[in-house]
Amino acid sequence: MNMFGQARDIYRLQKQAKQIKKELANIHIEAETDGVVITVNGEMEVVAARIPEELKTPENSEKLQAAIVSAANKAIKKAQEIAAEKMKGVMGEMQGLMGGQAEN
Repeated sequence: MNMFGQARDIYRLQKQAKQIKKELANIHIEAETDGVVITVNGEMEVVAARIPEELKTPENSEKLQAAIVSAANKAIKKAQEIAAEKMKGVMGEMQGLMGGQAEN
């Protein structure tokens, strides 16, 4: 493949990656632990948290902290899986282009 064709393909893949990034920003993933619900977007940013009233007491503070951490980690892991799946095609093509470049 010539340099122009390769540059065109890289530009196309960058556009696809940007489009996927926009899509990921609009995907919301929820995870729950002990009633605490954390929502993250596909870019792994926390966008919402719901905490049940019964956990908002001093005697439940350790349980609340553990639930927040657990729910956030679950949501982020799901978001990572979704992002990886959506980016798989673009990354595979990008890797192919870079591998092809080394052969030229």
